[in-house]
Amino acid sequence: MTVIDAGQRRNRFTTHAHGFLGQDGKDPAAIWAEARNQLLAYPSVTWIDGHAEMVAGDKDGFTITTKAGAVASGRRLLLATGLADQLPEVDGLAARWGKTVLHCPYCDGYELGGRAIGVLASHANALHQAELLTDWGTVTLLLNDAVAPDGAQRNALALRGVVVEETPVATVQNKADVLLSDGRVLHFAGLFTTTRTSPASDLAARAGCALAETPSGTQIWTDDTKATSVPGIYAAGDVARGAHSVSLAVADGAWAGMQIHRSLVWPQG
Repeated sequence: MTVIDAGQRRNRFTTHAHGFLGQDGKDPAAIWAEARNQLLAYPSVTWIDGHAEMVAGDKDGFTITTKAGAVASGRRLLLATGLADQLPEVDGLAARWGKTVLHCPYCDGYELGGRAIGVLASHANALHQAELLTDWGTVTLLLNDAVAPDGAQRNALALRGVVVEETPVATVQNKADVLLSDGRVLHFAGLFTTTRTSPASDLAARAGCALAETPSGTQIWTDDTKATSVPGIYAAGDVARGAHSVSLAVADGAWAGMQIHRSLVWPQG
């Protein structure tokens, strides 16, 4: 087995991982390093540091070439490239991404310790995000001209204790403070927002794999066995599932690995 790793983990912007049993609070870079060492303990594993740029061939005879010119071959190909996040265009937001600007209530909600939480809307999912986060703090939903809740949605938000702020955001400053366009400053322990996502690499598209649109962006289409639309190519992790977290991505990869092995034992199964 050959692993090609570009070192561009989706969670590289943060220093603490949560929601991953046995690894809670660890630096994602340390989790990655430990996983690499565990894999390399197997003599059948080859590790290539590089960016996979081109795939050629087909089922039972794939060849992958990196930008640096390294070449690997295999009977099956598993794409676990992860996603790239496109943040709302708000000044100061990107510099705090993965630190005090977050996206997953289940990964980082508890850690805010019941303090004030801001939800910066980018599309309709922000309403659900705001309702969920009320179990971990006092929540203000910053509409920022991105969404316009109707009466029923506003009632649902009010029932969960969400404060709705209509005034647009000018900038994010300090730790997670929000300067509004009218000059007011709202102080938060953390900000949540929903990003637009797309595969971190275009390798799947260039290999002819079908893509699927989701409420939050684009991912690689797979069936229940994690097989893509191209025979012999599989995909796993955030790039090939709707719900995103490290623990779910690991489980997805384990399932894909089992299905790949089964396809080699029973090619017509």
